Amino acid sequence: MARAAAHLLLLNHPLFAGLDEPTRHALADDLVPFGLPGGRPLFKAGEPADALYLLVSGSLGVFDGPTRLVQQIGAGMSVGETSLLGGDARHRTVRALRDSELLRLDRAAFEALLRRHPDLLLRLARDTVARLQPRVREDDRPGTPRTFALLPAEPSVPARTLAIQLARALEPYGSSLVLDAQQGRGRGAEWFAEREAQVRFVIYLDEGRDDAWRQRCLRQADVLLPAARASEAARPWPDLAHPAVARHRPRHLLLVHPGHQVALGCTARWRGQFSGALMHHHVCRAADMARVARLVSGHGRGLVLAGGGARGLAHLGALRALAEAGHQFDAVGGSSIGAIVGAGVAAGWAIDEWQARCVNAFLRGRLLSDWTLPIVALTRGARATRTLRDTFGALAIEDLPLPFFCVATSLSGAGQCVQRHGPLWRALRASSAIPGVLPPVLHGGEVLVDGALVNNLPTDVMAADGLAHITALDIRAEITLRAAVDEAMTPPLWRLAFQRGRRPGLVSSLVRAGMVSGEAAALERRALAHRLVTPSLDHVGVLDWKDWRRAIEAGYRATVEMLEKERGVSGVERSEE
Repeated sequence: MARAAAHLLLLNHPLFAGLDEPTRHALADDLVPFGLPGGRPLFKAGEPADALYLLVSGSLGVFDGPTRLVQQIGAGMSVGETSLLGGDARHRTVRALRDSELLRLDRAAFEALLRRHPDLLLRLARDTVARLQPRVREDDRPGTPRTFALLPAEPSVPARTLAIQLARALEPYGSSLVLDAQQGRGRGAEWFAEREAQVRFVIYLDEGRDDAWRQRCLRQADVLLPAARASEAARPWPDLAHPAVARHRPRHLLLVHPGHQVALGCTARWRGQFSGALMHHHVCRAADMARVARLVSGHGRGLVLAGGGARGLAHLGALRALAEAGHQFDAVGGSSIGAIVGAGVAAGWAIDEWQARCVNAFLRGRLLSDWTLPIVALTRGARATRTLRDTFGALAIEDLPLPFFCVATSLSGAGQCVQRHGPLWRALRASSAIPGVLPPVLHGGEVLVDGALVNNLPTDVMAADGLAHITALDIRAEITLRAAVDEAMTPPLWRLAFQRGRRPGLVSSLVRAGMVSGEAAALERRALAHRLVTPSLDHVGVLDWKDWRRAIEAGYRATVEMLEKERGVSGVERSEE
Protein backbone atom coordinates (compact mmCIF):
# COMPACT_ATOMS: atom_id res chain seq x y z
CA MET A 1 0.00 0.00 0.00
CA ALA A 2 1.21 3.49 -0.84
CA ARG A 3 2.65 5.59 1.99
CA ALA A 4 0.12 8.35 1.28
CA ALA A 5 -2.80 5.94 1.73
CA ALA A 6 -1.39 4.75 5.07
CA HIS A 7 -1.01 8.37 6.18
CA LEU A 8 -4.65 9.07 5.25
CA LEU A 9 -5.81 6.08 7.28
CA LEU A 10 -3.88 7.34 10.32
CA LEU A 11 -5.34 10.82 9.85
CA ASN A 12 -8.90 9.45 10.05
CA HIS A 13 -8.30 7.04 12.93
CA PRO A 14 -9.43 8.39 16.34
CA LEU A 15 -6.32 7.05 18.05
CA PHE A 16 -3.77 8.68 15.73
CA ALA A 17 -5.65 11.67 14.30
CA GLY A 18 -4.24 14.05 16.95
CA LEU A 19 -0.60 13.34 16.10
CA ASP A 20 1.39 16.03 14.35
CA GLU A 21 2.07 15.53 10.66
CA PRO A 22 5.78 14.56 10.94
CA THR A 23 4.89 11.90 13.54
CA ARG A 24 2.13 10.47 11.32
CA HIS A 25 4.47 10.30 8.35
CA ALA A 26 7.11 8.53 10.44
CA LEU A 27 4.48 6.15 11.79
CA ALA A 28 3.29 5.38 8.25
CA ASP A 29 6.81 4.17 7.47
CA ASP A 30 6.57 1.68 10.36
CA LEU A 31 3.31 0.15 9.11
CA VAL A 32 3.68 -3.15 7.24
CA PRO A 33 0.92 -3.95 4.69
CA PHE A 34 -0.30 -7.51 4.15
CA GLY A 35 -3.37 -9.43 2.98
CA LEU A 36 -5.44 -11.92 4.97
CA PRO A 37 -7.74 -14.33 3.07
CA GLY A 38 -11.29 -14.81 4.32
CA GLY A 39 -11.54 -17.46 7.03
CA ARG A 40 -7.89 -17.14 8.13
CA PRO A 41 -7.08 -16.12 11.72
CA LEU A 42 -5.22 -12.87 12.33
CA PHE A 43 -4.30 -14.12 15.79
CA LYS A 44 -5.69 -16.60 18.31
CA ALA A 45 -6.49 -16.39 22.01
CA GLY A 46 -3.41 -17.17 24.07
CA GLU A 47 -0.91 -16.09 21.44
CA PRO A 48 1.64 -13.34 22.28
CA ALA A 49 0.37 -9.79 21.85
CA ASP A 50 3.09 -8.55 19.53
CA ALA A 51 1.36 -5.98 17.28
CA LEU A 52 -1.73 -3.90 16.57
CA TYR A 53 -3.45 -3.85 13.19
CA LEU A 54 -5.30 -1.27 11.12
CA LEU A 55 -7.96 -2.66 8.76
CA VAL A 56 -7.73 -1.02 5.35
CA SER A 57 -10.47 -3.04 3.65
CA GLY A 58 -12.48 -6.15 4.34
CA SER A 59 -13.99 -7.35 7.61
CA LEU A 60 -12.65 -8.98 10.78
CA GLY A 61 -14.52 -10.85 13.47
CA VAL A 62 -13.62 -10.97 17.16
CA PHE A 63 -14.50 -14.37 18.62
CA ASP A 64 -15.00 -15.55 22.18
CA GLY A 65 -14.35 -19.25 21.77
CA PRO A 66 -14.36 -21.11 18.45
CA THR A 67 -17.60 -19.75 16.97
CA ARG A 68 -19.17 -16.99 19.13
CA LEU A 69 -18.83 -13.70 17.24
CA VAL A 70 -18.77 -10.82 19.77
CA GLN A 71 -17.65 -7.91 17.58
CA GLN A 72 -17.16 -7.08 13.94
CA ILE A 73 -14.28 -4.84 12.82
CA GLY A 74 -14.85 -2.70 9.73
CA ALA A 75 -12.51 -0.79 7.41
CA GLY A 76 -10.70 2.09 9.12
CA MET A 77 -10.81 0.45 12.56
CA SER A 78 -7.98 -1.10 14.56
CA VAL A 79 -7.62 -4.24 16.61
CA GLY A 80 -5.06 -5.62 19.05
CA GLU A 81 -3.93 -2.41 20.76
CA THR A 82 -5.69 -3.19 24.06
CA SER A 83 -3.82 -6.48 24.38
CA LEU A 84 -0.52 -4.66 23.89
CA LEU A 85 -1.23 -2.62 27.01
CA GLY A 86 -3.10 -5.19 29.07
CA GLY A 87 -0.76 -8.14 29.00
CA ASP A 88 1.46 -10.44 27.03
CA ALA A 89 -1.24 -12.65 25.49
CA ARG A 90 -4.31 -12.21 23.30
CA HIS A 91 -7.62 -12.64 25.10
CA ARG A 92 -9.72 -13.44 22.03
CA THR A 93 -9.38 -14.79 18.53
CA VAL A 94 -9.65 -12.48 15.53
CA ARG A 95 -10.39 -13.96 12.11
CA ALA A 96 -10.98 -12.48 8.64
CA LEU A 97 -14.65 -12.74 7.73
CA ARG A 98 -13.71 -12.03 4.12
CA ASP A 99 -10.56 -11.14 2.18
CA SER A 100 -8.97 -8.22 4.03
CA GLU A 101 -6.06 -5.80 3.66
CA LEU A 102 -4.30 -4.70 6.86
CA LEU A 103 -1.42 -2.63 8.21
CA ARG A 104 0.68 -4.06 11.04
CA LEU A 105 2.41 -1.96 13.71
CA ASP A 106 4.82 -4.00 15.82
CA ARG A 107 4.94 -3.75 19.63
CA ALA A 108 8.35 -2.04 19.66
CA ALA A 109 7.20 0.74 17.32
CA PHE A 110 3.95 1.18 19.29
CA GLU A 111 5.73 1.41 22.65
CA ALA A 112 8.22 3.93 21.21
CA LEU A 113 5.27 6.00 20.00
CA LEU A 114 3.70 5.93 23.49
CA ARG A 115 6.93 7.11 25.07
CA ARG A 116 6.99 10.11 22.74
CA HIS A 117 3.23 10.77 23.04
CA PRO A 118 1.92 9.55 26.42
CA ASP A 119 -1.42 11.29 25.70
CA LEU A 120 -2.17 8.39 23.36
CA LEU A 121 -2.99 6.31 26.44
CA LEU A 122 -5.95 8.59 27.18
CA ARG A 123 -7.11 8.43 23.56
CA LEU A 124 -6.83 4.66 23.62
CA ALA A 125 -9.00 4.49 26.75
CA ARG A 126 -11.59 6.79 25.18
CA ASP A 127 -11.59 4.78 21.95
CA THR A 128 -12.14 1.55 23.90
CA VAL A 129 -15.08 3.05 25.81
CA ALA A 130 -16.57 4.47 22.58
CA ARG A 131 -16.64 1.01 21.06
CA LEU A 132 -18.85 -0.15 23.92
CA GLN A 133 -21.37 2.63 23.36
CA PRO A 134 -24.31 2.29 20.94
CA ARG A 135 -23.82 4.00 17.61
CA VAL A 136 -26.25 6.76 16.70
CA ARG A 137 -26.07 6.78 12.93
CA GLU A 138 -26.97 3.62 11.03
CA ASP A 139 -24.14 4.05 8.53
CA ASP A 140 -21.55 4.21 11.32
CA ARG A 141 -22.43 0.85 12.89
CA PRO A 142 -19.45 -1.53 12.90
CA GLY A 143 -20.09 -4.37 10.53
CA THR A 144 -22.63 -2.51 8.38
CA PRO A 145 -22.44 -4.39 5.05
CA ARG A 146 -20.54 -2.64 2.28
CA THR A 147 -19.79 -5.38 -0.25
CA PHE A 148 -22.16 -7.89 -1.81
CA ALA A 149 -21.62 -10.92 -4.01
CA LEU A 150 -24.45 -11.60 -6.47
CA LEU A 151 -24.21 -15.31 -7.33
CA PRO A 152 -26.70 -16.76 -9.85
CA ALA A 153 -27.67 -20.40 -9.70
CA GLU A 154 -27.34 -20.65 -13.49
CA PRO A 155 -26.61 -18.38 -16.48
CA SER A 156 -30.32 -17.88 -17.22
CA VAL A 157 -30.74 -15.80 -14.04
CA PRO A 158 -30.74 -12.08 -15.01
CA ALA A 159 -27.83 -11.40 -12.67
CA ARG A 160 -26.61 -8.21 -14.36
CA THR A 161 -30.09 -6.69 -14.31
CA LEU A 162 -30.45 -7.56 -10.63
CA ALA A 163 -27.03 -6.05 -9.84
CA ILE A 164 -27.86 -2.79 -11.60
CA GLN A 165 -31.26 -2.58 -9.90
CA LEU A 166 -29.65 -3.25 -6.52
CA ALA A 167 -27.00 -0.57 -7.10
CA ARG A 168 -29.67 1.99 -7.95
CA ALA A 169 -31.73 1.00 -4.92
CA LEU A 170 -28.68 1.45 -2.65
CA GLU A 171 -27.99 5.00 -3.87
CA PRO A 172 -30.08 6.69 -1.12
CA TYR A 173 -27.59 5.25 1.39
CA GLY A 174 -24.37 5.90 -0.53
CA SER A 175 -22.64 5.56 -3.87
CA SER A 176 -22.49 2.11 -5.47
CA LEU A 177 -20.26 0.29 -7.92
CA VAL A 178 -20.81 -2.97 -9.81
CA LEU A 179 -17.66 -4.98 -10.57
CA ASP A 180 -17.74 -7.94 -12.96
CA ALA A 181 -15.20 -10.51 -14.14
CA GLN A 182 -14.04 -8.41 -17.08
CA GLN A 183 -13.12 -5.50 -14.82
CA GLY A 184 -11.62 -7.53 -11.99
CA ARG A 185 -9.84 -10.39 -13.76
CA GLY A 186 -6.13 -10.44 -12.90
CA ARG A 187 -6.33 -7.58 -10.41
CA GLY A 188 -4.52 -7.64 -7.11
CA ALA A 189 -5.95 -7.14 -3.64
CA GLU A 190 -4.80 -3.51 -3.54
CA TRP A 191 -6.88 -2.69 -6.65
CA PHE A 192 -10.03 -4.03 -5.00
CA ALA A 193 -9.24 -2.19 -1.76
CA GLU A 194 -8.96 1.08 -3.69
CA ARG A 195 -12.33 0.53 -5.40
CA GLU A 196 -14.01 -0.24 -2.08
CA ALA A 197 -12.52 2.93 -0.57
CA GLN A 198 -13.93 5.09 -3.37
CA VAL A 199 -17.62 4.19 -2.89
CA ARG A 200 -20.01 3.20 -0.12
CA PHE A 201 -21.13 -0.11 -1.66
CA VAL A 202 -19.53 -2.56 -4.08
CA ILE A 203 -21.53 -5.31 -5.78
CA TYR A 204 -19.36 -8.16 -7.05
CA LEU A 205 -21.23 -9.63 -9.98
CA ASP A 206 -20.69 -13.26 -10.94
CA GLU A 207 -22.40 -14.35 -14.16
CA GLY A 208 -21.41 -18.00 -13.90
CA ARG A 209 -18.71 -18.09 -16.57
CA ASP A 210 -15.46 -17.79 -14.59
CA ASP A 211 -14.79 -20.02 -11.56
CA ALA A 212 -11.80 -17.97 -10.41
CA TRP A 213 -13.86 -14.79 -10.45
CA ARG A 214 -16.67 -16.49 -8.55
CA GLN A 215 -14.22 -17.43 -5.80
CA ARG A 216 -13.01 -13.83 -5.72
CA CYS A 217 -16.62 -12.65 -5.30
CA LEU A 218 -17.14 -15.11 -2.46
CA ARG A 219 -14.02 -13.91 -0.66
CA GLN A 220 -14.65 -10.17 -1.09
CA ALA A 221 -18.28 -10.00 0.07
CA ASP A 222 -19.72 -9.01 3.43
CA VAL A 223 -23.09 -10.40 2.28
CA LEU A 224 -23.75 -13.30 -0.10
CA LEU A 225 -26.69 -12.93 -2.51
CA PRO A 226 -27.44 -16.22 -4.26
CA ALA A 227 -30.08 -15.65 -6.95
CA ALA A 228 -32.37 -18.13 -8.69
CA ARG A 229 -35.38 -18.29 -10.95
CA ALA A 230 -38.08 -19.44 -8.57
CA SER A 231 -39.90 -21.53 -11.18
CA GLU A 232 -36.82 -23.59 -12.09
CA ALA A 233 -35.88 -26.89 -10.47
CA ALA A 234 -33.90 -26.28 -7.28
CA ARG A 235 -30.22 -27.16 -7.39
CA PRO A 236 -27.51 -27.30 -4.72
CA TRP A 237 -25.03 -24.51 -4.05
CA PRO A 238 -21.96 -26.42 -2.83
CA ASP A 239 -19.65 -23.39 -2.73
CA LEU A 240 -22.04 -21.51 -0.42
CA ALA A 241 -22.32 -24.48 1.92
CA HIS A 242 -18.59 -24.52 2.69
CA PRO A 243 -18.06 -23.47 6.35
CA ALA A 244 -15.25 -21.05 5.49
CA VAL A 245 -17.52 -19.28 3.03
CA ALA A 246 -20.83 -19.17 4.89
CA ARG A 247 -19.66 -18.71 8.47
CA HIS A 248 -20.76 -15.40 10.05
CA ARG A 249 -21.73 -13.84 6.74
CA PRO A 250 -25.40 -13.20 6.01
CA ARG A 251 -26.90 -15.11 3.09
CA HIS A 252 -29.93 -13.62 1.33
CA LEU A 253 -31.54 -15.79 -1.33
CA LEU A 254 -33.12 -13.76 -4.17
CA LEU A 255 -35.99 -15.64 -5.80
CA VAL A 256 -36.93 -14.10 -9.16
CA HIS A 257 -40.53 -14.74 -10.24
CA PRO A 258 -41.60 -14.51 -13.89
CA GLY A 259 -44.98 -12.96 -13.05
CA HIS A 260 -46.07 -10.34 -10.55
CA GLN A 261 -46.97 -12.88 -7.86
CA VAL A 262 -45.02 -15.35 -5.75
CA ALA A 263 -45.25 -18.89 -7.11
CA LEU A 264 -46.51 -21.02 -4.21
CA GLY A 265 -44.27 -23.84 -3.04
CA CYS A 266 -41.07 -22.68 -4.73
CA THR A 267 -39.47 -21.14 -1.66
CA ALA A 268 -39.31 -24.35 0.37
CA ARG A 269 -37.67 -26.17 -2.56
CA TRP A 270 -34.91 -23.61 -2.93
CA ARG A 271 -34.39 -23.11 0.79
CA GLY A 272 -33.95 -26.87 1.10
CA GLN A 273 -30.65 -26.55 -0.79
CA PHE A 274 -29.09 -24.58 2.07
CA SER A 275 -28.24 -25.31 5.68
CA GLY A 276 -27.85 -22.83 8.49
CA ALA A 277 -29.15 -19.28 8.66
CA LEU A 278 -30.66 -17.95 5.43
CA MET A 279 -33.05 -15.13 4.58
CA HIS A 280 -34.97 -15.07 1.32
CA HIS A 281 -36.58 -12.31 -0.73
CA HIS A 282 -39.16 -12.50 -3.50
CA VAL A 283 -38.46 -10.34 -6.55
CA CYS A 284 -41.58 -10.05 -8.67
CA ARG A 285 -41.01 -6.57 -10.08
CA ALA A 286 -38.24 -3.99 -10.23
CA ALA A 287 -39.73 -2.08 -7.27
CA ASP A 288 -39.07 -5.06 -5.01
CA MET A 289 -35.34 -4.38 -5.21
CA ALA A 290 -35.79 -1.26 -3.06
CA ARG A 291 -36.98 -3.50 -0.23
CA VAL A 292 -34.16 -5.98 -0.86
CA ALA A 293 -31.59 -3.17 -0.81
CA ARG A 294 -32.82 -1.93 2.56
CA LEU A 295 -32.82 -5.38 4.11
CA VAL A 296 -29.41 -6.55 2.87
CA SER A 297 -27.67 -3.25 3.69
CA GLY A 298 -28.99 -2.94 7.25
CA HIS A 299 -31.59 -0.22 6.56
CA GLY A 300 -34.73 -2.36 6.79
CA ARG A 301 -37.99 -1.19 8.36
CA GLY A 302 -39.82 -3.71 10.55
CA LEU A 303 -43.39 -3.82 11.87
CA VAL A 304 -44.26 -5.66 15.12
CA LEU A 305 -47.86 -6.14 16.31
CA ALA A 306 -48.79 -7.20 19.84
CA GLY A 307 -51.51 -9.55 21.04
CA GLY A 308 -54.53 -8.39 22.99
CA GLY A 309 -57.70 -10.17 21.89
CA ALA A 310 -60.39 -7.90 20.42
CA ARG A 311 -58.27 -4.90 21.32
CA GLY A 312 -55.81 -6.06 18.70
CA LEU A 313 -58.21 -4.86 16.00
CA ALA A 314 -56.81 -1.42 16.83
CA HIS A 315 -53.87 -2.50 14.66
CA LEU A 316 -56.12 -2.09 11.61
CA GLY A 317 -56.69 1.57 12.39
CA ALA A 318 -53.01 2.14 13.07
CA LEU A 319 -52.06 0.50 9.79
CA ARG A 320 -54.47 2.75 7.91
CA ALA A 321 -52.88 5.86 9.44
CA LEU A 322 -49.38 4.61 8.67
CA ALA A 323 -50.35 3.85 5.06
CA GLU A 324 -51.92 7.30 4.62
CA ALA A 325 -48.65 8.83 5.85
CA GLY A 326 -46.70 6.82 3.27
CA HIS A 327 -44.94 4.43 5.64
CA GLN A 328 -43.98 1.04 4.22
CA PHE A 329 -42.46 -1.96 5.92
CA ASP A 330 -39.95 -4.56 4.80
CA ALA A 331 -40.69 -7.28 7.37
CA VAL A 332 -43.56 -8.10 9.73
CA GLY A 333 -43.88 -10.06 12.98
CA GLY A 334 -46.29 -10.47 15.85
CA SER A 335 -48.01 -12.55 18.48
CA SER A 336 -51.59 -13.79 18.80
CA ILE A 337 -54.08 -11.38 17.18
CA GLY A 338 -51.08 -9.23 16.20
CA ALA A 339 -49.70 -12.16 14.21
CA ILE A 340 -53.02 -12.63 12.41
CA VAL A 341 -53.33 -8.95 11.47
CA GLY A 342 -49.64 -8.84 10.51
CA ALA A 343 -50.02 -11.83 8.21
CA GLY A 344 -52.43 -9.81 6.06
CA VAL A 345 -49.84 -7.04 5.81
CA ALA A 346 -47.13 -9.52 4.82
CA ALA A 347 -49.50 -10.98 2.21
CA GLY A 348 -49.79 -7.54 0.61
CA TRP A 349 -53.55 -7.20 1.10
CA ALA A 350 -55.04 -3.72 0.93
CA ILE A 351 -56.14 -2.35 4.29
CA ASP A 352 -59.84 -2.08 3.28
CA GLU A 353 -59.90 -5.68 2.08
CA TRP A 354 -58.07 -6.95 5.15
CA GLN A 355 -60.31 -5.03 7.56
CA ALA A 356 -63.42 -6.50 5.96
CA ARG A 357 -61.96 -10.02 6.25
CA CYS A 358 -61.03 -9.53 9.90
CA VAL A 359 -64.42 -8.17 10.88
CA ASN A 360 -66.15 -11.00 9.07
CA ALA A 361 -63.92 -13.60 10.73
CA PHE A 362 -63.96 -12.34 14.32
CA LEU A 363 -67.44 -10.87 14.54
CA ARG A 364 -69.64 -12.86 12.20
CA GLY A 365 -67.53 -16.02 12.35
CA ARG A 366 -68.01 -16.38 16.13
CA LEU A 367 -64.65 -18.12 16.50
CA LEU A 368 -65.13 -19.02 20.17
CA SER A 369 -68.69 -20.33 19.98
CA ASP A 370 -68.05 -24.06 19.40
CA TRP A 371 -68.23 -24.93 23.10
CA THR A 372 -67.42 -28.45 24.24
CA LEU A 373 -66.74 -30.43 27.40
CA PRO A 374 -63.65 -28.73 28.92
CA ILE A 375 -61.37 -31.77 28.72
CA VAL A 376 -58.67 -29.85 26.80
CA ALA A 377 -60.25 -26.41 26.39
CA LEU A 378 -63.60 -24.69 26.54
CA THR A 379 -63.96 -24.74 22.74
CA ARG A 380 -63.17 -27.33 20.11
CA GLY A 381 -61.15 -24.84 18.06
CA ALA A 382 -62.88 -26.04 14.88
CA ARG A 383 -64.32 -22.62 14.00
CA ALA A 384 -61.03 -20.83 14.57
CA THR A 385 -59.10 -23.41 12.56
CA ARG A 386 -61.59 -23.40 9.69
CA THR A 387 -61.66 -19.60 9.53
CA LEU A 388 -57.88 -19.32 9.38
CA ARG A 389 -57.66 -22.03 6.70
CA ASP A 390 -60.38 -20.35 4.63
CA THR A 391 -58.70 -16.96 4.98
CA PHE A 392 -55.11 -17.92 4.18
CA GLY A 393 -55.62 -21.06 2.13
CA ALA A 394 -52.49 -22.95 1.13
CA LEU A 395 -50.12 -20.03 1.81
CA ALA A 396 -46.87 -20.99 3.46
CA ILE A 397 -45.07 -18.42 5.62
CA GLU A 398 -42.06 -18.51 3.31
CA ASP A 399 -44.24 -17.72 0.28
CA LEU A 400 -45.48 -14.41 1.69
CA PRO A 401 -44.22 -11.39 -0.30
CA LEU A 402 -42.73 -9.85 2.87
CA PRO A 403 -40.59 -11.70 5.43
CA PHE A 404 -42.87 -12.72 8.30
CA PHE A 405 -42.65 -14.47 11.66
CA CYS A 406 -45.06 -15.15 14.48
CA VAL A 407 -44.42 -16.26 18.03
CA ALA A 408 -46.01 -19.24 19.76
CA THR A 409 -45.28 -20.80 23.14
CA SER A 410 -44.08 -24.38 23.26
CA LEU A 411 -45.24 -26.25 26.36
CA SER A 412 -42.86 -29.07 25.45
CA GLY A 413 -39.83 -27.40 26.99
CA ALA A 414 -38.69 -24.97 24.29
CA GLY A 415 -40.62 -21.94 25.54
CA GLN A 416 -40.60 -19.26 22.85
CA CYS A 417 -41.11 -20.74 19.38
CA VAL A 418 -40.52 -18.34 16.47
CA GLN A 419 -42.31 -19.69 13.40
CA ARG A 420 -40.98 -18.71 9.97
CA HIS A 421 -41.85 -21.70 7.79
CA GLY A 422 -44.73 -24.02 7.08
CA PRO A 423 -48.49 -23.50 6.58
CA LEU A 424 -49.45 -19.97 7.59
CA TRP A 425 -52.85 -20.92 9.01
CA ARG A 426 -51.30 -23.45 11.39
CA ALA A 427 -48.69 -21.01 12.67
CA LEU A 428 -51.36 -18.37 13.31
CA ARG A 429 -53.62 -20.90 14.98
CA ALA A 430 -50.79 -21.83 17.36
CA SER A 431 -49.82 -18.21 18.03
CA SER A 432 -53.40 -17.36 19.08
CA ALA A 433 -54.28 -20.53 21.06
CA ILE A 434 -55.30 -18.98 24.39
CA PRO A 435 -54.71 -21.72 27.00
CA GLY A 436 -57.97 -23.12 28.31
CA VAL A 437 -60.04 -21.30 25.68
CA LEU A 438 -58.68 -22.78 22.45
CA PRO A 439 -57.06 -26.22 22.34
CA PRO A 440 -53.30 -26.19 21.69
CA VAL A 441 -51.84 -27.01 18.29
CA LEU A 442 -50.04 -30.37 18.35
CA HIS A 443 -47.34 -30.56 15.70
CA GLY A 444 -43.99 -32.29 15.40
CA GLY A 445 -44.25 -33.65 18.91
CA GLU A 446 -44.72 -30.18 20.40
CA VAL A 447 -47.66 -28.62 22.20
CA LEU A 448 -48.03 -25.02 20.98
CA VAL A 449 -50.16 -22.27 22.55
CA ASP A 450 -50.54 -18.48 22.49
CA GLY A 451 -47.30 -16.56 21.90
CA ALA A 452 -48.39 -13.83 24.32
CA LEU A 453 -47.39 -16.09 27.22
CA VAL A 454 -43.70 -15.64 26.46
CA ASN A 455 -43.47 -12.63 24.13
CA ASN A 456 -46.45 -10.45 23.44
CA LEU A 457 -44.41 -7.77 21.61
CA PRO A 458 -41.53 -9.55 19.83
CA THR A 459 -39.44 -6.50 18.94
CA ASP A 460 -36.40 -8.43 20.17
CA VAL A 461 -36.93 -11.06 17.47
CA MET A 462 -37.20 -8.35 14.81
CA ALA A 463 -34.09 -6.56 16.11
CA ALA A 464 -32.12 -9.82 16.03
CA ASP A 465 -33.00 -10.08 12.33
CA GLY A 466 -31.01 -6.87 11.77
CA LEU A 467 -33.87 -4.43 11.10
CA ALA A 468 -32.58 -0.90 11.58
CA HIS A 469 -35.93 0.72 12.40
CA ILE A 470 -38.85 -0.94 14.18
CA THR A 471 -42.41 0.33 14.40
CA ALA A 472 -44.28 -1.44 17.21
CA LEU A 473 -48.03 -1.35 17.88
CA ASP A 474 -48.67 -2.34 21.48
CA ILE A 475 -51.88 -2.85 23.45
CA ARG A 476 -51.51 -0.91 26.69
CA ALA A 477 -55.09 -0.88 27.91
CA GLU A 478 -55.77 -1.55 31.58
CA ILE A 479 -56.49 -5.27 31.44
CA THR A 480 -56.69 -5.92 35.17
CA LEU A 481 -59.84 -7.83 36.10
CA ARG A 482 -61.95 -6.35 38.91
CA ALA A 483 -64.56 -7.93 41.18
CA ALA A 484 -67.37 -6.31 43.17
CA VAL A 485 -67.67 -9.13 45.71
CA ASP A 486 -65.41 -10.73 48.33
CA GLU A 487 -65.32 -14.52 48.23
CA ALA A 488 -62.95 -17.46 48.11
CA MET A 489 -65.31 -19.91 46.40
CA THR A 490 -68.14 -19.69 43.94
CA PRO A 491 -71.57 -19.88 45.64
CA PRO A 492 -74.22 -22.40 44.52
CA LEU A 493 -76.08 -21.71 41.30
CA TRP A 494 -79.36 -20.88 43.07
CA ARG A 495 -77.58 -18.19 45.09
CA LEU A 496 -75.79 -16.75 42.04
CA ALA A 497 -79.19 -16.08 40.49
CA PHE A 498 -80.09 -13.67 43.33
CA GLN A 499 -76.69 -12.01 43.88
CA ARG A 500 -75.76 -8.91 41.91
CA GLY A 501 -72.03 -8.79 42.53
CA ARG A 502 -69.75 -8.50 39.50
CA ARG A 503 -67.50 -11.51 38.99
CA PRO A 504 -64.96 -12.14 36.19
CA GLY A 505 -66.13 -14.75 33.71
CA LEU A 506 -64.27 -17.98 33.02
CA VAL A 507 -63.12 -17.00 29.53
CA SER A 508 -62.02 -13.51 30.64
CA SER A 509 -60.03 -15.01 33.51
CA LEU A 510 -58.25 -17.46 31.22
CA VAL A 511 -57.45 -14.77 28.65
CA ARG A 512 -56.13 -12.40 31.32
CA ALA A 513 -54.03 -15.13 32.93
CA GLY A 514 -52.45 -15.86 29.58
CA MET A 515 -51.51 -12.20 29.10
CA VAL A 516 -49.88 -11.51 32.48
CA SER A 517 -46.38 -12.65 31.61
CA GLY A 518 -46.56 -11.21 28.11
CA GLU A 519 -47.55 -7.79 29.46
CA ALA A 520 -44.65 -7.76 31.92
CA ALA A 521 -42.11 -8.78 29.29
CA ALA A 522 -43.39 -6.17 26.83
CA LEU A 523 -42.25 -3.39 29.20
CA GLU A 524 -38.65 -4.24 28.32
CA ARG A 525 -39.29 -4.83 24.64
CA ARG A 526 -41.03 -1.51 24.05
CA ALA A 527 -37.66 0.18 24.45
CA LEU A 528 -36.42 -1.59 21.32
CA ALA A 529 -39.02 0.16 19.15
CA HIS A 530 -38.00 3.31 17.30
CA ARG A 531 -41.67 4.21 16.78
CA LEU A 532 -44.16 3.00 19.39
CA VAL A 533 -47.95 3.31 19.10
CA THR A 534 -49.98 2.59 22.25
CA PRO A 535 -53.68 3.37 21.72
CA SER A 536 -55.96 3.83 24.72
CA LEU A 537 -58.34 0.84 24.76
CA ASP A 538 -59.77 0.76 28.26
CA HIS A 539 -63.25 1.02 26.72
CA VAL A 540 -62.82 -2.20 24.70
CA GLY A 541 -62.97 -5.60 26.37
CA VAL A 542 -60.50 -8.34 25.55
CA LEU A 543 -63.27 -10.41 23.93
CA ASP A 544 -65.62 -7.58 22.89
CA TRP A 545 -65.42 -8.21 19.15
CA LYS A 546 -68.63 -6.23 18.68
CA ASP A 547 -66.65 -3.10 19.63
CA TRP A 548 -64.41 -3.46 16.58
CA ARG A 549 -65.22 0.03 15.28
CA ARG A 550 -64.15 1.65 18.55
CA ALA A 551 -60.93 -0.37 18.62
CA ILE A 552 -60.04 0.52 15.02
CA GLU A 553 -60.81 4.20 15.59
CA ALA A 554 -58.66 4.25 18.74
CA GLY A 555 -55.74 2.76 16.83
CA TYR A 556 -56.16 5.28 14.01
CA ARG A 557 -56.33 8.31 16.34
CA ALA A 558 -53.34 7.24 18.42
CA THR A 559 -51.21 6.70 15.32
CA VAL A 560 -52.16 10.02 13.72
CA GLU A 561 -51.28 11.83 16.97
CA MET A 562 -47.98 10.00 17.24
CA LEU A 563 -47.03 10.79 13.62
CA GLU A 564 -47.94 14.46 14.06
CA LYS A 565 -45.76 14.63 17.16
CA GLU A 566 -42.98 12.86 15.27
CA ARG A 567 -43.17 15.38 12.42
CA GLY A 568 -43.18 18.22 14.93
CA VAL A 569 -39.99 16.97 16.56
CA SER A 570 -38.31 16.57 13.16
CA GLY A 571 -39.33 20.09 12.19
CA VAL A 572 -37.82 21.54 15.36
CA GLU A 573 -34.56 19.64 14.78
CA ARG A 574 -34.31 20.96 11.21
CA SER A 575 -34.95 24.55 12.32
CA GLU A 576 -32.24 24.27 14.98
CA GLU A 577 -29.77 23.07 12.37
